[in-house]
Amino acid sequence: MKEVAVATARDAAPERAQYWVVPVVRGLLAAVAAVVITFSQNHSPEFGTLVFGVWAVVSGLIVGALSLRFVTARGIRSLFAINAVVTVVAGLLALTVPGGGLPFLLYLVSVWAAVTGFVELFAGLSARGREAAARDWIAVGALTAILAIVFLLLPPDAVTAVGLLGGYLVIVGVYLIIGGLSLKWAAAPVEPGPAAGTEQHS
Repeated sequence: MKEVAVATARDAAPERAQYWVVPVVRGLLAAVAAVVITFSQNHSPEFGTLVFGVWAVVSGLIVGALSLRFVTARGIRSLFAINAVVTVVAGLLALTVPGGGLPFLLYLVSVWAAVTGFVELFAGLSARGREAAARDWIAVGALTAILAIVFLLLPPDAVTAVGLLGGYLVIVGVYLIIGGLSLKWAAAPVEPGPAAGTEQHS
């Protein structure tokens, strides 16, 4: 009976023990895109749109698939599925709409960040107090929502816009990798010590 109860509680949790893979992979993808921006001297709108588009498509597909596999709660899983779809669509628009220039980059990133940021923030607030990953969802959701506001208010400067996008990816990438590894270590089984009251005799 005890084993059945434990299995039931595990299956009802919003995330499986292996969920730590999701933020780590997501963080690594963001870090790769950030490195591409950081070490490139080309901060044109076209370059920024290209990097965002490739990252969004790859990240949306991979992270979305991992989230569907490792998140078991229907409500939270649906929210991350929405974010995955929105991210892939934003990436495809970035890669297929020609000649958008800086206004298109600012508008696309701000809309994407507003939708996905608030959805992830809502997911984190919904799971707060029940799941360790909720704190990371709240933090990343808030950062993404702030990015949307910044891009809406940003002066029309391509170098600043692409640089801020790279900075966002750096911060989110590092935060998610650390958060994912923390979840892994927290879920690691603890080796049982000697039984209490047991005495060793020579």
